[in-house]
Amino acid sequence: MIRSLLFALAPAVTWIKVERPVFDLTGVVLGSFRLAGILLVLAVGLGLLLGAALVRSRRRARTTPLEAVSLQLHTRA
Repeated sequence: MIRSLLFALAPAVTWIKVERPVFDLTGVVLGSFRLAGILLVLAVGLGLLLGAALVRSRRRARTTPLEAVSLQLHTRA
């Protein structure tokens, strides 16, 4: 009697069949190449922008307020 009561109070165990997970090595490799490509394009783009900004700032004539009133002694050929 007590034994049948314990079985009635015990929770029922339900089994659900789940398929075994599959490791997709090809997907991992292609995903890593895609990420590396995106980072490469981003690095090249930012490098070109920064390089162009540096070249542009170096080529720009730098004049100070003192140069406007000072004597210029260089000759133009």
